[in-house]
Formats: sequence, structure tokens, C-alpha cells
Amino acid sequence: MLEIKNVTLKVLDKELVSNLNLTLNDGEIHVLMGPNGVGKSSIASSIMGNPNYEVEGSIKYNGKEITNLNVFERAKLGIYLINQSPIAIEGVTNAEMLRLALSEKTGEAVNIFDFSKELESICESLELDKSFIHKEINVGASGGERKKIELLHLWVLKPTFVMLDEIDSGLDVDALKIVGKSLAKYYEEYKPTMFIITHSNTLIDYFKDFKVHVLENKKIVKSGSSDLAKEILSKGFKDVSDTFVIRENENYE
Repeated sequence: MLEIKNVTLKVLDKELVSNLNLTLNDGEIHVLMGPNGVGKSSIASSIMGNPNYEVEGSIKYNGKEITNLNVFERAKLGIYLINQSPIAIEGVTNAEMLRLALSEKTGEAVNIFDFSKELESICESLELDKSFIHKEINVGASGGERKKIELLHLWVLKPTFVMLDEIDSGLDVDALKIVGKSLAKYYEEYKPTMFIITHSNTLIDYFKDFKVHVLENKKIVKSGSSDLAKEILSKGFKDVSDTFVIRENENYE
């Protein structure tokens, strides 16, 4: 589904990631780990089309070159990113945005009655106050509520490629449980490809099978199964066992 080939990321001529190669196939879950400040969020942002990043190399989605597409065009293809700290957008309600986005995606008018019922049902499953449906996007919402609002958007738009940039950060135990179960349910129902950036096992424990990559020194230096994540969380990045496969500048499929 997503192929990153020989990608180097820069901001103001500063190189953040060098010669990155990574392939994510349909329905796979890939987890990206690494020390703070190594460029994990930059990779997700560049896949989404953040114009602040200079991208050298190729990013293909379902065989289509997307490196020069803007965020809107990538979103229409089914690419979706939940940031660590979702921003507030004044003047536009969640319902207004979702109705317009859904219409743009399907090319059809939205049935208001069915649309409203769906929004209410999703809010109930997320234990999110239904008043947020008609509130401005993330305005007046707590950190946990903002993550749930982003999941409301996810369930309505139904993207096929989902990126989660530390969505578990700052959530209390109850909110994390709701978010984790909601994402696991979404995966079971729609089988999207998922790209998860995290520093803990609290979220990835909700998924049964995933691949792990470690980003350090501008490259993916280790790749493996879920056991690699357990090893990292137990021993730290510097003391991870050498028994795991080390892949530098290679695709991991």
C-alpha cells in the first residue's frame, strides 16, 4: 500500500532522516519507535504532505506517486494522521467539517438524518459528549477529548491508511482503554494499514500482530516482530538484544 523509497527529509536544509526505505502492505500494522527527537513525527508528517518538509526520494501510495500531492489530495486517497496534540480550529464545527469532507470523498450528498445518527452512535461508543458534534473542532476540549474527537473523524471518514503519532500520550487509564479498544475495533472492521508511533506498549497491546522498526541516527537501524517492542520497553534502546535483525537502508516487508 505505501512504499517509501530512498527518502531524505529536510527542514531548512537540516537533514532529519536519510535514505529511508520502508514498505507497508495492505492491512499490516507497523510500529515506529526510537529516542525523542530522531524524526519519527517528521516521517508521519511528510507522508501526510506537510509542506514544511523537503522530501527527496519517492513516496507511493497504492502505486501512485504522492510526493508532490498536497494534504487535501492525500486525504482524499484515504491517508489519515492523528497528531500527538490535535489543534483547535475555530469557526468550523465537527459536523460541518465531516459532512463536507464526506461529500468530497464520496462525491454524493450526505443524508443528514443518517449522518446525525452515525455521529451520535460513534460518540456513545467513545464516551464523548454529543455536544461536541456541533462544537468548533477541538475548541474547549481537553487533551483526552481531542483524541476522541479525532477518532470520531476517523470512524466517519473511514481512511484506509491510518497514522497515529503518539495518540496514547497524555491519556489517563480510562481514556486510553476507550481509545485502544476503538482503534482495535476499527482495525478488525476495516483492516486498514496502520503506522503507529509510540513510546509504550499501552496502545500496541490492543493489537495481535505487528512489525516494529527502530529509528535512530536518521535511519531505521532495527526491524522485527512485537518481541522487539517488548525488548525495547524492558531494556531501553541502547541495550536491545543483538539477536534481532538489523536492517539499514533496506525495505522491511
